[in-house]
Amino acid sequence: MLKFALKLDGVASVSLGLLTLLIRPEVGIPVGWQIGLGAFCVVYGIGVFALGTRAVPDRRIVLLVIIGNAVWALDSVLTAELKWFPLTDMGVALVLAQGLAVLGFAVLQFVGLRRAASDPSASANVPGTQPRSRSHA
Repeated sequence: MLKFALKLDGVASVSLGLLTLLIRPEVGIPVGWQIGLGAFCVVYGIGVFALGTRAVPDRRIVLLVIIGNAVWALDSVLTAELKWFPLTDMGVALVLAQGLAVLGFAVLQFVGLRRAASDPSASANVPGTQPRSRSHA
């Protein structure tokens, strides 16, 4: 489930980024911001998708992705509610919809990470889950 959630997040992020870069729908966000956000989404999506293709995704990186998704979702609500940009009605709807989708990815990734951690055979080879040895140097 974790790998599926990471890949889904990656595909959705690249798709949103390309939509934003190539079409730049009129949503009330300045063009410079749209280009920056679109480029970020493409790069982020490629990275998250690549993480989902690893035999065993690194737990620490997955946690960063989950935290980042939660922050993005919160920021989406704040952007729509605090009117940081003069969003159109369609802009508000799109910002809130993608924020909800990103929150869904974070939840799926968190559940997948918990399941992977509870499976002893899966977590035995997961980087970032091994206890550190204590050196007395």
